[in-house]
Amino acid sequence: MPADASASPADPRVTSSDPKIVEMFDWSKRKANSWVQLPGTQGPLNVDENNTAGSGTGTYAASYWAGYANRSGYYSRDMAHQLAGAGVLGLHAENKAMLRSFAASATPAHKYYPAWALNFDAKTYLSIDYRSPTNFVREVPATFELVQKSEEAYRWSGDRSYLDDPALWDFYRRATDEFVTLHDGLKDNGAVKVAEGTGKGIFQGTASYNEQSSEPLAEAGDAIGSQYQAYLAMASLARSKGDCALADRYEAKARDLKAYFNSTWSGTGSGAAMVRGYTTDGRALTGWGKENSWFMPMKQIIEPGPRREAYLDYIDQQASGAGRPSNIEALTYLPDTFFRNNRNDTAWKWMKDVYDHKDVQHVNAKQGTNGDYPEVSFTLLGQTVEGLMGVVPDAPARTLSTRSRLPSGMDWLRIEDLRIGDSAFSLRHDGAAKSSLTHGSGSSPYTWEARFPGAYATVTVDGVARPARTKVVDGVTYTYASTVVAPGRTVTVQAG
Repeated sequence: MPADASASPADPRVTSSDPKIVEMFDWSKRKANSWVQLPGTQGPLNVDENNTAGSGTGTYAASYWAGYANRSGYYSRDMAHQLAGAGVLGLHAENKAMLRSFAASATPAHKYYPAWALNFDAKTYLSIDYRSPTNFVREVPATFELVQKSEEAYRWSGDRSYLDDPALWDFYRRATDEFVTLHDGLKDNGAVKVAEGTGKGIFQGTASYNEQSSEPLAEAGDAIGSQYQAYLAMASLARSKGDCALADRYEAKARDLKAYFNSTWSGTGSGAAMVRGYTTDGRALTGWGKENSWFMPMKQIIEPGPRREAYLDYIDQQASGAGRPSNIEALTYLPDTFFRNNRNDTAWKWMKDVYDHKDVQHVNAKQGTNGDYPEVSFTLLGQTVEGLMGVVPDAPARTLSTRSRLPSGMDWLRIEDLRIGDSAFSLRHDGAAKSSLTHGSGSSPYTWEARFPGAYATVTVDGVARPARTKVVDGVTYTYASTVVAPGRTVTVQAG
C-alpha cells in the first residue's frame, strides 16, 4: 500500500557498460520513491494484516516504509539497512526523523531498548509489536545498528543535529554504556562486556536477528559485531563533537572487544567450526547461523586473514545451497557482507540474485512479491553507491573517498547527481585503476581521496604524475591520491 509520494530530493542516474546495473538501479529508484511518506499526510495507525483498518489516524512525519508493506510503520532493523539507499536519494529529513523516533523510545522503562517499530507519525509504537514496556519485540543488534547508522547519516548529510540533539546524543551514550551493562549477566566475558538476549524469544529480547532459529541464544555474532561498530561510531561522533577523551575511550572499547572476539569469543576453529553464538547455558554454537554468521564479517569484527576468507567462503557456500534463507530481506545483507570484504564478484552475484527474485511471491503471502518488500529496492541503491562504487562520504569534513569495486565483466560505471551534504557529484570508474569525479554544484570544495587496490608505482592526477602513496585499510593495501575538487571542476585520477 505505498503512498503516491513525490520524487525524492535527489535524482541519481546510473550509466554503465553493463545494462543489468542500469536496469536494476532504475527499478530500485522508482520503487524506493514509492515507499516515501509525505509529511503532514493524515493516515491510519496500527494497520497490520490482522487489523486492516488500523486504530485511529495520525499526522505522518517525514518517513518511509521499512518493513512489511501491509503495516503502517517502519522497523528499526529494516530502516537501519535502508538508510544508505535513502541517503543516495537525499532522504536526509526522513532518516533523521526516523532515527530520532527510535532514540526517543529507548527509555529506562524499556531498559534502553528502542521500540521495534513505530507508526508513520514517528511517535506511536506499532501495536502488533508492542504490548507493554516489558512485553515488546526487541533484538539486541538493532540498538547498536541505530548508533552506527546515525553516524553514517551524519556523514551523508552533514547535519549537526546528529551531534547536538540531546535525544540522539543521550541515545548513543546509553546504548553503548548502560544498555550493555544492563544486558550482560549470563556469560562471563572477563573484562569485556557483551550485550545479551534472554534466549526466550522476540517479545522478551533476543540476541540475534535470526528469528527462524529456536536456539536459546544469550550472545550472538550479529549482536557482538554490531556492538563493535557502535563503539566505533560513538568514537567518531565524539571526535566530531570535540570530545577527544570520550572518543579515545570508545576507540579503546572497540579495540578490546575486537581483540576478545578474535582471541577467545569466536573460538579457534575456521569455516564451519567458527563460534557464532553462545546459549544461555554457556554452550558455544558453530555451523550456519544465517544473520549471526554473516554479520560477523559484514561488521568487520573478524580480523583480516585466512580465517576470515575461509568464513566468507563458508557463508557463500551455505547461502547458495541448503542454508539459503527463505525470506528475501535476509538475502539483502549478502552483497554488503561481500563488498565490505572485497569479494566484488560474489557481492555482485548476490545483488543480481536479489533483483532477479523481485517478482517472486514473498514467503509471507500477505506481503506480496519480494520486490514489494521495501528493503529490496533501498538496499540495491545503497549497494550500488557504497558497494560497487566504494563511496565513503564525509559531508561535515567536506571529504569523500572512493574505490572501484566493479565486478568482472563490468568495464565502467558512472553515477550522476550523487548528493553528499549540499554538494552534487558525478563519479565514474573505469576498471579498477581509473576514476573521475565531477563536483557539479556545492558551496565549498571537497577533498577527494581516490583509492585503488594494490601497490602502484605512480598515480596521475589529470595527466600529471605524482609519487604513489599507499595505506593499509582492514588488511588491504591501497594506492591513493588526495586532491581538492572545487565546484564546477572535474578531476581524473589513474593508478599505474
